[in-house]
Amino acid sequence: MVQKYQSPVRVYKHPFELVMAAYERRFPTCHLIPMFVDSDVISEETSEDQSFHKIERRCKLDVDAPRLLKRIAGVDYVYFIQKNSLNHRERTLHIESHNETFSNRVIIHEICCYSVHPENEEWTCFEQSASLDIKSFFGFESTVEKIAMKQYASSIKKGKEIIEYYLRELEEEGITYLPRWSPCPPSPTKAVVPVVIPALPITPTISIEAPPECLNEIQVCKEGSSSPGSLNDALVASPDDKLDADYIKRYLGDLTPLQESCLIRLRRWLQETHKGKIPKDEHILRFLRARDFNIDKAREILCQSLTWRKQHQVDYLLDTWSSPQVLHDYYTGGWHHHDKDGRPLYILRLGHMDTKGLVRALGEESLLRHVLSINEEGLRRCEENTKVFGRPISCWTCLVDLEGLNMRHLWRPGVKALLRIIEVVEANYPETLGRLLILRAPRVFPVLWTLVSPFIDENTRKKFLIYAGNDYQGPGGLVDYIDKEIIPDFLGGECMCEVPEGGLVPKSLYRTAEELENDEIRLWTETIYQSASIFKGAPHELLIEIIDASSVITWDFDVCKGDVIFNIYHSKRAPQPPRKDPLATHGITSPAGNNVQLIDKSWLLGQDYSMVESPLTCKEGESVQGSHVTRWPGFYILQWKFHSMPACATTNLPRVDDVLATLQVSSHKCKVMYYTEVLGSEDFRGSMTSLESSHSGFSQLSAATTSSSQSQSSSMISREQHVTASPKAHGSSARRPHPGAGAHSRLQVLGHPARSLYSHRKDGYSHLITYLNCNTDNRATSVHTVLKSHMCLRTSIQSAVRSWWRKYTSGIVHESCSWCKAQKPHPRGICAQSAD
Repeated sequence: MVQKYQSPVRVYKHPFELVMAAYERRFPTCHLIPMFVDSDVISEETSEDQSFHKIERRCKLDVDAPRLLKRIAGVDYVYFIQKNSLNHRERTLHIESHNETFSNRVIIHEICCYSVHPENEEWTCFEQSASLDIKSFFGFESTVEKIAMKQYASSIKKGKEIIEYYLRELEEEGITYLPRWSPCPPSPTKAVVPVVIPALPITPTISIEAPPECLNEIQVCKEGSSSPGSLNDALVASPDDKLDADYIKRYLGDLTPLQESCLIRLRRWLQETHKGKIPKDEHILRFLRARDFNIDKAREILCQSLTWRKQHQVDYLLDTWSSPQVLHDYYTGGWHHHDKDGRPLYILRLGHMDTKGLVRALGEESLLRHVLSINEEGLRRCEENTKVFGRPISCWTCLVDLEGLNMRHLWRPGVKALLRIIEVVEANYPETLGRLLILRAPRVFPVLWTLVSPFIDENTRKKFLIYAGNDYQGPGGLVDYIDKEIIPDFLGGECMCEVPEGGLVPKSLYRTAEELENDEIRLWTETIYQSASIFKGAPHELLIEIIDASSVITWDFDVCKGDVIFNIYHSKRAPQPPRKDPLATHGITSPAGNNVQLIDKSWLLGQDYSMVESPLTCKEGESVQGSHVTRWPGFYILQWKFHSMPACATTNLPRVDDVLATLQVSSHKCKVMYYTEVLGSEDFRGSMTSLESSHSGFSQLSAATTSSSQSQSSSMISREQHVTASPKAHGSSARRPHPGAGAHSRLQVLGHPARSLYSHRKDGYSHLITYLNCNTDNRATSVHTVLKSHMCLRTSIQSAVRSWWRKYTSGIVHESCSWCKAQKPHPRGICAQSAD
């Protein structure tokens, strides 16, 4: 596995020339870096006007590794090659390094860049990218990887001390300013002028951080689109697109270098695949922390949450949701100042809450919406407290008073609603609960805790503090976390709390099951987005009728599952209305109930309808926005089609691996969530990345920094932007596929067009048998490959293959088999000659 690192931009409040002079003192060796033994200059080039200097060094390192590992590797020192390119004219220094030792086993690649700050010419910026790929190392690959990553992370922190040391040394010598390079008139005679080369000892464990005095806030904008695997692209982007180290420390907290790298890489991936506004860095960081900074896992749950927010318009919940009066009177919860750490404090008097009455009066969905609005308000309060207290605050404290809790609170529908709320909050608001204080827990609490605790994340459970009786009043209790001045009066404090006291909800406010069901449907269907399922051979199509030419069709869709191909067609005649599902007449819901097909199979492309946009391949987890300016009136069809991988190029038949992969795929469909709108040309704003008409922005979770450029050919630009980012997104898909996933799409069996290749797992056996029937060249080899080369197959699959082989060989008589000659049943049920 390739380990990657991407640093934030580190800012030095020193001129570029002074920083370069500090680096000069680190060569040929540096006593502050014990592992840096020596360095030799291999080659050196200088331009005539002295504006450009290029130098290549061979650096000798004494890596801190176990002695046994060094003896096994047979080396005492490790050598790296460093190439420095110093441009005095542009005031930049580019450093590229790679390992020379074990280059056929381990690939280490590092790129560093020093440049002038874009907003202040007297400051210097630094950033670096690195990758580590251990192909083989005498069976110690995992150990070497851990050692390398540990030393690299520690050395990045030590780089800060090194630059500060040499800058102080220059200041003590009275050197506080160095003149910039200026062009000199050409000299008639060429003289050899010694050039002092500012350089960096090449080692993947050296990095520079900003000095502590560099604390002026730098405005941070979005990163530029860049491939995670391209180190050069990561450093040539605009300085305005970088994430600043001081900003991270001020608003996100103290992160390790590797944690910073995870944040930057995930943020960049979101910018490449989600062309609209992306969540704020605080929200991205919460999902990374929830998955211990595993980028793949964090990306998967984050994409699911973003899709959920967009589908249910959660971003506009605070502006659109108004709590019913019943909640104002009987919901015993509310915000109350903050704790000693500056976290917003939420108080819930659960023991005084009539959960049964609230569920009967409002329904489960209304309660869930109210809880979601509380969480959205909590996110807003965290941002405000971050500014007020001057330190990162990303979570809140919850105080739950259980006085009055009894068996009435264990009412089954109420517990069910509670579990549903916990599930939704855990999935979409991770790492927002900093501490949970449970006070005055009664004897019935263990029963409730047993029901609820399995649905709570383990990291969240560690934040629970439970007090029984009046234990919270003494040392180690409530006063350790909340100031005495703000302890509520009902807990023995002096502060008046505005949380309602609750009570029983009058039965006159109860509603019937039919009323609650209709209300729940209204709440969760109030969305501008629609969902559709896509199967292989069964695309989903949407008809849009255009009356006025030069209208603009806009779309905004998320690929929730699988990979799809997006097409736009035009037809002068209206397609036939979609056929009704025959199962619906019997009250049975079809699995493809939200799949509509409009293009008749008898239609010919280029004759009955035409393609007006090039096909666009969209990967799972991507969010795509775009538009098309219509040229003719008529009927336009938007199509989402199942993306099939190409078949094997050397044969028309599928490979055995592809067929077996189909048996492991649990689902054979794609799912998209889309919204479309038709605008007049005079009303279209030309936004390719935000599409304000689509309401696709994250109002509460993203900063309003997304800018869009006007374009006349908007659909082409949208497609070009997406195609540029697609290859990058493919390598870091939001959803980690099952081994072999996608191979089922390459299964193209000739002569069997009627068989559904996207059917359920139970049809996997027939897929395999179909493959064996088609492979007429060498059936015995195919069966041998299936049975013996794939030992991971389940016994049931092997039995299916053996049954087919018995049937195929039932009429064959082998001369060397006595059982075949006597026409008697074989002892094993299959001829030994056939099995071989």
